Amino acid sequence: MSQGNTAVTPQVVNAEACPVKEVLDRVTGKWSVMIIVAAAHGPIRFTELERGIDGISRRMLTLTLRNLERDGLVTRTVHPTVPPKVEYELTDAARELHCTLLSLTEWAECNRVYIAESRASYDSERTSI
Repeated sequence: MSQGNTAVTPQVVNAEACPVKEVLDRVTGKWSVMIIVAAAHGPIRFTELERGIDGISRRMLTLTLRNLERDGLVTRTVHPTVPPKVEYELTDAARELHCTLLSLTEWAECNRVYIAESRASYDSERTSI
């Protein structure tokens, strides 16, 4: 009988995984991903983001931008004009994340047919039982 890994306790897993989970939850959120993709080509204004991201409310855009700014993924620049011009730009860390998102998107595109076929096979096996 296996002794198992006795050093792995729920406390160890939570201590190591929770900070990573928190970061992943933030950066993989639906709106965060869409903002990062939209801002990948350079500085972008709030209204451009609002128009460019289907389904996002003004409040959700504001909250998500604040969180991304707090996390160091977006910088907010207020230009002293009348009316004030505010632009958002990705930081180096967010640009690195954008490259990772592109890789993930590429993987999804390459494997979408395989996944659809696997789902159909799984579902047909379950319904014939």
